[in-house]
Amino acid sequence: MMNITLRQLRYFKALAQDLHFGRAADRCAISQPALSVQIRDLEQTLGLELFERQPRALRLTPKGEDFETRATAILRAMDELGDWATSARGTTLGRLRLGIIPTIAPYLLPNLISQVTQAHPQTDLHVRETVTPRLIDELMDGQLDAAIVALPLDEPALVESPLFSEEMVLIRPKTDATAPPATVNELAQLRLLLLEEGHCFRDQAMSFCNINPNRPRGGLDGSSLGTLVQMVGAGIGVTLIPEMAIDVETRSAPVCISRFAGTAPSRSIGMVWRATNPMGPALQDLVPLVQQAAGHKD
Repeated sequence: MMNITLRQLRYFKALAQDLHFGRAADRCAISQPALSVQIRDLEQTLGLELFERQPRALRLTPKGEDFETRATAILRAMDELGDWATSARGTTLGRLRLGIIPTIAPYLLPNLISQVTQAHPQTDLHVRETVTPRLIDELMDGQLDAAIVALPLDEPALVESPLFSEEMVLIRPKTDATAPPATVNELAQLRLLLLEEGHCFRDQAMSFCNINPNRPRGGLDGSSLGTLVQMVGAGIGVTLIPEMAIDVETRSAPVCISRFAGTAPSRSIGMVWRATNPMGPALQDLVPLVQQAAGHKD
């Protein structure tokens, strides 16, 4: 029987994701030479070359791609076995690996971490902030237990538990403080600043404003809501932000907050996890805690 260790599988998975020995070694908290040795030992045990090594590039071989699929399934099963053991011991939450999108993380995490620490002092909370497509991939791969994202995702393998809904507000330069409230239909005519591609909040804003996603935008995208608000303060345009971001992002910028006339655009926030995750009941019990941290009771 082949002597392949779970440690080797985790090292392989990290390298398959990063395709860079240095970054993968940092992710695994080991030295680069040690990672190289483990990968080489794995390849020798299998009798296969999993990676194609070039002077300035590293890529998976076709056999390596097949192996990654199988290794991912094994690692996910082992993680879920650990989660099952935690549930079987009667512990509501042990280690919790929680993903969260960037347009929620800075405004929810301080309260959420405090709430979780007080309610579940035994919980080892690990937080991962990144965009929705990566969170979904990491959930599916078993690298995350749950994620807080904008709904709906419509992923059959994931359970979606709604948390709350919130309106979006229009951020204008302070000189526009006396301007009448805007309507959603007027947004398409304004110089609207958006987050860069990959953020679901960008897609939501474009949908609300009936903006063609293929329309050239002339480099008016930002990497964060804070950057967009500062650009508005500089007179470059206007932007949309969610309600939860108002206090943090507008306190130091010369901008004004404008509510919409009529029905305002909004987004729904929820927590998602794999339907097969044994931690499902404990994660559902966590929902009221997240709602409380966000200032929503239901």
